[in-house]
Amino acid sequence: MSMRNTATDWGSVSKTFHWLVVVLLVIQGILGLTMGDFARDTRMELTTLHKSIGVTILMVVILRLLWTLYSRRPAFAPGVTPLERNLAITVEVLLYVLMFAVPIAGWLMSDYGGRPVSWFGVFNLPQLVAENHDLHEVWEHRHEQLFWVLVLLATGHAGMAIYHQVVQRDDTLSRMMPKGW
Repeated sequence: MSMRNTATDWGSVSKTFHWLVVVLLVIQGILGLTMGDFARDTRMELTTLHKSIGVTILMVVILRLLWTLYSRRPAFAPGVTPLERNLAITVEVLLYVLMFAVPIAGWLMSDYGGRPVSWFGVFNLPQLVAENHDLHEVWEHRHEQLFWVLVLLATGHAGMAIYHQVVQRDDTLSRMMPKGW
């Protein structure tokens, strides 16, 4: 398998970035939805982990986007209609926008809350804004709303890949799966 994308297939680097982001987003979603259920000390530790994973997602998505620009995306599978291509491209662009917007909204929420964003204690992200309780609340809601839009689009993206694989039988999903799956 080639590291780079080919005209007809995703390369190993693109597949790795794709599935790494999927796994990190699932972990992030679980953390974000459950950390409020824990005692204060545990919740604070989970919040710190949640922020670190959010920074990781942002870094991986930047690398993934740069790799995609370098390696180009393969052609769509034969039989994919122009409408399906346009919808897939639109959803892909929206997914990228959301994969940037969700962690940035979380960063702003943390900054407005007066709580620094650290990456596993190695470094802190710069403070973008001054503490402001009201804006912290606004960005907390935006962060959650953007997350749910991301969940909706990602679920649709996965559903369409499965549809293309099972119903259309055009290898859309298998081309993104790790070798041997």
